[in-house]
Amino acid sequence: MATPIDIISNALKDIGALASGETPTPEETQDAFYTLNELLDQWSNEDMMIFYKTEIVFPITPGQTQYTIGPGGQIGASITGSITGNILTVTGITSGAIAVGQTLSGAGITDGTKIQQMLTGAGGNVNELGTYQVNISQTVASTAINLYYQRPLNIDSAFVRINTNSNGTPIVNGGLDYPVAVLNVEDYEMIGLKTLNGPWPKALYYQPAETLGNLFVWPNPAQGEMHLFVNTIFSRFVTINDTINLPQGYTMALRWCLAERLMPMFGKASATQIAMITAFAGQAKATVKRTNMKPVQSARFNDALLSSRQKDAGWILTGGFFR
Repeated sequence: MATPIDIISNALKDIGALASGETPTPEETQDAFYTLNELLDQWSNEDMMIFYKTEIVFPITPGQTQYTIGPGGQIGASITGSITGNILTVTGITSGAIAVGQTLSGAGITDGTKIQQMLTGAGGNVNELGTYQVNISQTVASTAINLYYQRPLNIDSAFVRINTNSNGTPIVNGGLDYPVAVLNVEDYEMIGLKTLNGPWPKALYYQPAETLGNLFVWPNPAQGEMHLFVNTIFSRFVTINDTINLPQGYTMALRWCLAERLMPMFGKASATQIAMITAFAGQAKATVKRTNMKPVQSARFNDALLSSRQKDAGWILTGGFFR
């Protein structure tokens, strides 16, 4: 498996800063490593570079219309588990759900430990017991672990799952899912009574801040389990020897895009060299973006309309149209 130092060495050779067989100095490595992590940050803002959608799941608290998400936020998970090497074994889930990209905290857990992929923990639900791969190898005995989501840059879509009828009895054959409109700030401002009571959320507004994001739901819900779909943020590399766990094609894209960024820093100004590396970088990113291209979305009502007082399928639970 490739590591950041492999990417850095190849990129420096591509621009002629290193000869074959040479290794970069510590200073060169540090400069290139910083630029590599900056490149990952930039890719987190490019929709078609994202290969994985994180599903954020949390229970609705009756009467609560605002939630925080991010490090130390209200939306997260509490589990019981242990870590051997880079394998997290989850034996119990107290609250919330497990998702790729979550950061772990607890006694003996190395700072910056994140879930990289689901192993046996991937099942019919997002909160399955089982094993998950983390990014930092370590040994941690069974303990209580808190998991928090990355602060999303934005929310793409959402739905709410209703598991009980209005009389409190479980819904036969599982819950019912209803779409939730994702509003911009102008549409959210148009809602006159933001504390209006309702059976479950029909719309939400997300306000990302520097560390924590604020999530507002409407109307004031009585029940439900919220499911948010967001772009997974690329995790920064912790050391130059981290194992790179990215899909096919990303290593090449990192190499040529890093080479493109390093040319000015290392004084490379050959027109032929610049044109070649720019072309390779563009081709590598275009290949990844074609793979990540989304299917055409089916026709649907405008999100702003979903937040209005239209009739919906609430009669299934209430016996009459929600008004």
